[in-house]
Amino acid sequence: MAETTPANLDTTIGRIVIEKGLATREDVEQCLSVIRSASEGSDPNQRSLSSLLVEQGIVTQRQIDRLRPELDEQKAGRQIPGYQILSKLGAGAMATVYKARQLSLDRIVAIKVLPQKHSKDKDFIQRFYDEGKAAAKLNHANIVGAYDVGQAGDYHYFVMEYVDGRTVYDDISAKGAYSEEDALQIGTQVAKALSHAHEQGFIHRDVKPKNIMITADGTVKLADMGLARAVSDREAAEAEAGKAYGTPYYISPEQIRGEIAIDFRADIYALGATMYHMVTGKVPYEGPNPSAVMRKHLNEDLVPPDHVNTQLTSGISEIIEVCMAKTVRKRYATTEDLLEDLKAVTKGDPPTIARKMVDLAALASLEPDDTQILTVRSEAPKAQSLTEQPLFWVVLAQAAAIILLLAVLVIALSG
Repeated sequence: MAETTPANLDTTIGRIVIEKGLATREDVEQCLSVIRSASEGSDPNQRSLSSLLVEQGIVTQRQIDRLRPELDEQKAGRQIPGYQILSKLGAGAMATVYKARQLSLDRIVAIKVLPQKHSKDKDFIQRFYDEGKAAAKLNHANIVGAYDVGQAGDYHYFVMEYVDGRTVYDDISAKGAYSEEDALQIGTQVAKALSHAHEQGFIHRDVKPKNIMITADGTVKLADMGLARAVSDREAAEAEAGKAYGTPYYISPEQIRGEIAIDFRADIYALGATMYHMVTGKVPYEGPNPSAVMRKHLNEDLVPPDHVNTQLTSGISEIIEVCMAKTVRKRYATTEDLLEDLKAVTKGDPPTIARKMVDLAALASLEPDDTQILTVRSEAPKAQSLTEQPLFWVVLAQAAAIILLLAVLVIALSG
């Protein structure tokens, strides 16, 4: 394992302060020259680059303190054996991701490193390793591959396939809504990835635009298994009961409620919400805070996407609406059913499965009074007795009149 020496640390600090615009290259070189001279003269009071930069008034101590988290990340990246860190790709609350070279195979990879502040949090560490294990069990062209997971010193890391591309979120932010054709093409590839994960017994639980990557040749990759969970893991499900895991704009109602029996249909809901965002340029529900957004997922009717973007066909709108049904049983019964409808609409055909489900949902949603009215209307007319029919009395009256007339004639002839 590579050790971070004072010289290496000074080099890292020098590079960062230059990148941040806190000091010029000349300032840093001058201070490093002073440090080298002190080292050669065996100066017992040798200073670090950061302290010398502060002493010279080039940077402030507060600025150096603000760099500490980034310095820790850089230190983590250089402590992973067998990999050469090339650059930082991004950072979030859960991890920092680096672009690196795997020396043994001479290939470019991405390394996700757990921040040191979480290195003593057993829950974070367990979730981090669970992500690596879940990803390692999935082998599909539309899922970011997993290579390794481990620990180096105080740092936990996860090595994965490096995807040179952009995310769906990047595209929406830069260009707005996708065309229907592109959205169908991307949605189909994500559905294939989910179908594979579901077949292996895993649910992703965090499908969203930021977790869908697109390579230069148009291949779609589903990333970040950080919230993935085996459907059969009852213990984990019970431990998470009552907690909402997911991203508010795309989370399913059952995840919001913290239900134990979460299954693959939570991913179908999230993909529907993601496609809604893709084809309209807007998230399905907006609000001033995450709680307000999640309440809308639970209680507010969805505005059909073809009402927001009138250029859409009814077919893709129906697919999204079935995916985002608030009741689980009203969504697609399998991911394969969803794929079938996506392929049909791509070819210009109607989404037959979605339409059947919408028709069944409409019948099931009829109010009891409406059902009763339909039942009464569908009954055959009740048979009436002979004396209850008006024609009977008309005929009887006519017969009586004829009999009376005949009686009068008989009397007249006999007289």
